[in-house]
Amino acid sequence: MDVVLRPITAADLWLLERQADEPEAGGRFNWSGYRDIAALRRRFDEDRLISADNGCLIVEAPDGIAGTVAWRRLTYGAPSWACWNIGISLLPEFRSRGHGTEAQRALVAYLFDISPLERIEAYTDVENFAEQRALAKAGFTREGTIRSAQFRQGRWRDLHIYSLLRAESAEGSQPRP
Repeated sequence: MDVVLRPITAADLWLLERQADEPEAGGRFNWSGYRDIAALRRRFDEDRLISADNGCLIVEAPDGIAGTVAWRRLTYGAPSWACWNIGISLLPEFRSRGHGTEAQRALVAYLFDISPLERIEAYTDVENFAEQRALAKAGFTREGTIRSAQFRQGRWRDLHIYSLLRAESAEGSQPRP
């Protein structure tokens, strides 16, 4: 594997600031407006962006810091009916090189290793074909479309929802339709 996931350090805060300030740094499918950099720094000072319910890690490629992966706990009713929802944000210079697939595989392995949750899911814009391919290569199954779920670039956008169950992950990451 060419990418490594690791906790964010103070020296990495430039990346979070770039993602908060530059629309292209996170990509057109992740950009939803400028974010409060001071709030990011306060959260980093509190818990290094990792808690029991969510987190963010650096994606490090052989030739530099490629971006971040993040996760958060979602529930479907009772607190014990939970799953992880994951996301990724790669810098433009690291896209279309397979790093997204590798980073998401590594994040899946990490989350299944540290928690008993059965399901990991991800959403992506219906027009984000690169992320759809990366999720399929990482073993995720597309389950359907969530209509008008995300407001971005002046209009409501549809999202595809993908999932990967623990047993499917143990089988290995085979592409799924």
